[in-house]
Amino acid sequence: MPGWVKNAIDRWLTAASAATGRVFRAVSRHGTVWGNGISENVVWYVVRSCAMRLELDHLAPHDLRRTCAKLCHVSGGELEQIQFLLGHASVLTTERYLGCKQNLEEPVNDRFGCLFTGALEAR
Repeated sequence: MPGWVKNAIDRWLTAASAATGRVFRAVSRHGTVWGNGISENVVWYVVRSCAMRLELDHLAPHDLRRTCAKLCHVSGGELEQIQFLLGHASVLTTERYLGCKQNLEEPVNDRFGCLFTGALEAR
């Protein structure tokens, strides 16, 4: 978890006086906490509110999930770790989700050569 995310969550936990239970909770307009967590509708409302402030049309929570997964992949994240993050049962689902395609111009197995050239020269 990035440090800035941990700091933000720690600040929220302190402000919410939350020591146990779910991190995010429903809060009434009077500021009182109620229930055990937040609903899907609350997530939609938060995402829509932020999207409106940023003047983005048609942004949904699932778009954020997909973007997170694609950024992880582009940043060199392992497919299996992204599968775990997304909760997919099969890595094939994750591949389809990310739109993975085999790179025939620069196959990953072509990189093995650099591992063995030094060993062969040492003989």
